[in-house]
Order: sequence, then C-alpha cells, then structure tokens
Amino acid sequence: MAAENYDRGLGDVLEQELMTRHTSWRVGGPADIYFVPKSRERLCAFIRDLPPTMPIYWIGLGSNLLVRDGGIRGAVVAVSHALGEIRYLGGGLVEAGAGVPCTVLARKCVRWKVGPAEFFAGIPGTVGGALRMNAGAFGGETWDHVISVDVVNRQGEVASRDADAYRVAYREVTGSPDEWFLAAHFHFAQRLATSMASVRSLIQERREKQPLGLPSCGSVFRNPPGDHAARLIETAGLKGFCIGGAEVSTKHANFIINSGNATAADVEALIDYVRDTVQQVHGVSLVCEVHIVGEPTNKGGSEKGGWQ
Repeated sequence: MAAENYDRGLGDVLEQELMTRHTSWRVGGPADIYFVPKSRERLCAFIRDLPPTMPIYWIGLGSNLLVRDGGIRGAVVAVSHALGEIRYLGGGLVEAGAGVPCTVLARKCVRWKVGPAEFFAGIPGTVGGALRMNAGAFGGETWDHVISVDVVNRQGEVASRDADAYRVAYREVTGSPDEWFLAAHFHFAQRLATSMASVRSLIQERREKQPLGLPSCGSVFRNPPGDHAARLIETAGLKGFCIGGAEVSTKHANFIINSGNATAADVEALIDYVRDTVQQVHGVSLVCEVHIVGEPTNKGGSEKGGWQ
C-alpha cells in the first residue's frame, strides 16, 4: 500500500527508507513505511489508519537495534520529534516523552535539583527504549523511578497505566504486547546539592571505557548474574575478533562496532559467534540485549512489531 494513502498532513511519510540512516550501527535494509509524526495526536491518527495486520516498529535513536539487510516489512514510527517534550511538574515529578534522549533527561533533572537521575546519562537511547527494556547504567535502572506511563494501542487510543501494571526485571519489562509507550511520569527525590559536574563525570567515564564515536549499539549482551558479559567475552579471547566489517571492540568487549563496511549479516553472525564461544569456554549462555528485527533478504516477513 502506497505511503501517500497514509499522508493526511500527519507528518513525513517515506517509502523504502534505508534504516542505515536511522540506526547507530549504520546497517539495515529499507522499511516499507517510515513515519515521522508531527504530534502525538497525528501519531495516533496514523496508527488508526494502518491496516490492522501491519506490523509497527517504534524507533528513538536506533541505538539498541539491529535491522537485517532485507529491511522491515511494516511501518516504522520515529518518535523523537513528536514525543520529545519534557517538563518538571514539581514535588520531584518529571514528565518525559518517549522520544526524549536519556542524556537530556539526566541533564534536566540535575538542573531541577532532583534525582538520582545522573545514571540516565549512561543510557545511549530514548526514554521509550529505556522503558521498554528497563535500561540502566552506573547502578541505576529506569523503572526504579517510574510511577505511571502513557500508552497507545493499535486503535490509536491513549491510556494511562500505573507502574505496577508491568512486570519489571533486569533489562526486561512485560506488559500488554499491543500497547506502546508514549511518555512516562518519574518521581525523584529533591537533591539540592546536585550539580552538572556529576553528569559530565559519568559521560567522561563512558568515553574512557566505551568506543564512543564508532558505529555500535551500546552493550550487546546482558550481564549474567554475578558477572559481566564484557569480562566473559574478553577472557574468551574475542577482543578484536572480526566477521566481515563487524568487530568486537578492543576497548570494551561487550560492544560490537561497524569498522566501516559491515552488513547487518556480519553483525548478527558475530553476535552468534561470540555467544557460542562464551558458551564453549565458560559454560555461560549470554542473553542478547539488542533487538534484532527485519528480514535477511527482501522477501516476506511476519514480524509483529514492537518498541525498539
């Protein structure tokens, strides 16, 4: 179905948009439909207009996402513009749209003298993605501070859900599969002594320990209980190991970088190789943290969609 069938002034609608332009790995084939809504209301109208069986994928900064080379059969919704509002409500309450970068949330909370929120500076994605996977860094986790969320369903209907409507675990959040996050309400404590220096310090620590500036997705694997995926990968002798243009970072072993000419197939093959090698060497089965979507070729597909 042509993209113009959906365009009623709701936003920018593109056909066959290459996802290499929108993912931090800089790989991935085309999406059938790529939609950049102008507002929450126009986003809801767009969803209502979609065929009920068309998969919907949500993307923020594309930092925890591997799109296969065959691309995505369905509609991709980019939320960073329409859902990018953030405001302080007083009393330690912060409302942030799903498209707000986590680094922005961290800085705003410091200015508003609430926290602890500095850890959000270590999450290379948006609030929506952080909600989807209970993202965390430097000892903090997203859902420790969530009191409620706004969601939208396939019919374009918006609702509010209390935090206890979700089952939350390490890097895992379970709720209705047919609802997606639009915004979150966070509660933080008053912290009059907080300063921007704490955020700058955490960002500097990331720069020193992680291969920032190179195409990657952030951490590829979850840390197993009582251990670190990076340690297991490094001691398995995999730092610097390459498949095609995909390479295990020599700076942080839980990062896979695109050295310049990687395909999504290269990255996925390296993910599988690292997981298999760690299993053989350490007897530990690493769980992938990155979301892998799309088709290895340009044929077919029956993905249901989801938040990335």
